[in-house]
Amino acid sequence: MRVLLQRVSEAAVKVEGGTSGEIGKGLLILLGIETADDESDVEWLVRKICQMRLFEDNEGKMNLSLLDVAGSALVVSQFTLHAQVKKGNRPSFIKAARPEQAIPLYESFINKLKGELGERSVESGMFGAMMQVSLINDGPVTISMDSRRRE
Repeated sequence: MRVLLQRVSEAAVKVEGGTSGEIGKGLLILLGIETADDESDVEWLVRKICQMRLFEDNEGKMNLSLLDVAGSALVVSQFTLHAQVKKGNRPSFIKAARPEQAIPLYESFINKLKGELGERSVESGMFGAMMQVSLINDGPVTISMDSRRRE
């Protein structure tokens, strides 16, 4: 799994003109699932994301986690995080998981995140839908992670 974390002061995702999810202070999580992913990737990422110190303390140092600041998370599926661009000019998405594999992992990721942060602290987009994502990036702080490489 690959994620792109963006620390936000607010973020929202719209699907078919209606708001699917919106948060205040927290993280926008763009989540890409590949064919090699399984539940161990979900567990590692959720634990790491919740404990990662991306928020500033009273001294202005990034020393607080999402849990410490009682922040929210907005999860948006994004298969394009697995784009391969080595050959030609058209990205290949061959490593991205098909919906029958990706949807259960996407839902598991959201449910485990809710288990850590609380039900009302996690919002999401709609898997496979065309979405419009808006955000105010705080910092800006943007971090990429890959569960296969554990980094």
